[in-house]
Amino acid sequence: MASVAEYYAGKSVLITGATGFMGKVLVEKLLRSCPEVKALYILVRPKAGQSMQQRVSDMMKCKLFDRMREDNPDFHQKIIPISSELTQPGLAISPEDVERLTACINIVFHCAATIRFDEPLKHALQLNVMATQQLLSLAQQMQHLEAFIHISTAYANCNRKHIDEVIYPPPVEPKKLIESLEWMDESIVRDITPRLIGDRPNTYTYTKALAEYVVQQEQDKLNIGIIRPSIVGASWQEPFSGWIDNFNGPSGVFIAAGKGILRTMRANNDAVADLIPVDVVINLTLAAGWYTAVHRSMSNKMNPLEQAFRRPNANITSNYLINQYWILVSHKFPALIYDLFLRLSGQKPQMMRIFNRLHKAISLLEYFSSQDWEWNSDNMNMLMSQLTPEDRKTFNFDVRQLNWPEYIENYCIGTKKYVLNEDMSDIPAARQHLRKLRNIRYTFNTLLVIFIWRVFIARSQMARNIWYFVVSLCFKFLSYFRASSTLTN
Repeated sequence: MASVAEYYAGKSVLITGATGFMGKVLVEKLLRSCPEVKALYILVRPKAGQSMQQRVSDMMKCKLFDRMREDNPDFHQKIIPISSELTQPGLAISPEDVERLTACINIVFHCAATIRFDEPLKHALQLNVMATQQLLSLAQQMQHLEAFIHISTAYANCNRKHIDEVIYPPPVEPKKLIESLEWMDESIVRDITPRLIGDRPNTYTYTKALAEYVVQQEQDKLNIGIIRPSIVGASWQEPFSGWIDNFNGPSGVFIAAGKGILRTMRANNDAVADLIPVDVVINLTLAAGWYTAVHRSMSNKMNPLEQAFRRPNANITSNYLINQYWILVSHKFPALIYDLFLRLSGQKPQMMRIFNRLHKAISLLEYFSSQDWEWNSDNMNMLMSQLTPEDRKTFNFDVRQLNWPEYIENYCIGTKKYVLNEDMSDIPAARQHLRKLRNIRYTFNTLLVIFIWRVFIARSQMARNIWYFVVSLCFKFLSYFRASSTLTN
């Protein structure tokens, strides 16, 4: 598996919010720690009195990039600005730039957002939700996209005392909210905002929660990752300690207190200060981009075996009769057809023999795979507590550290590399073979349906009556289901 830096080598990255606090640190870290990255495309809007090029030029003169200037004076050549306005339709990206981005981008980091707590709801929706929707729409057109990373906030669900790493149901359907607010006057929206945001403290946390839901809805189409930093503060170590460029959050408090201006503030002395250094957040973000791109697909389809008999699609059932049915339909019947093909072509039949051996091996495991047990682990825990820290590393048996999805994927790769002695460089050919098998399967199923219709249904009035009865029953069920869903909504 490639390291994080090796993964980003040769990649084209799109970054929103690159001129902001976190965005600048992300750009610097990528260029410094992933020197082989191909290009960084950054969305930039012209600001009052400054063109897009001037803003980028000023950004690169920042002290944050001092180390980069020493190591690689030409680092700016990899930064490619794209004119954009997040509040405009299509993000105001020109057709030429859309074509350019969709043809080359591999990873998207969406950092742009309004972080003002008192932002009017309409504007917060435009920047934090609608802009995210439009960027996702653009991402779906990208031909080589491997990961979409969205920067959210740990406070998106601050109305809960305990927050899990899940996307909670949104307080309202984002699309319905946007449609409702479009026709409303700003004063009306301002009046109803407290009722809309409910038990959340401000429009920022409210719209960030909606944005998370919007991103989650695309998880079947894109490899997505969501980062939830808390209060992002000055850098810890990289590129040097203490770098900060804004008055937001603790920065303003520290300055005001240091100047003797701030003398008192209301706070809980026992509360935890949820502060996180910006370089820690960026390191996590880049690692998340690597992990999301590399690990999100299923192992057997991501690293297929060579010369597969059929596409991988294993079902598990506890019912004996259903299992026997699938053995007949999915094992024995295809094996008989394949062996018949081998006999007709003058070869020795072998598939039925292989399946018989498989069934025998599986039957030996049924007792263990059909029930479960519980074991007490007090002695194991006692033994672990007796080991020195060094021994715990050398003789590690703490299964709690095991990442099961990663382990299963490595297990699959191990069988491919070490049991079957297959070369990982042959994966593209194996994937092409799976696509061929998929097309064969679809063709066979279509011909089978036509054959059954022609032989049984078209020639028998009773069979036709049964067929029409089943079809009408299905339509009635669907009509009832739709009516029930409408009533529920």
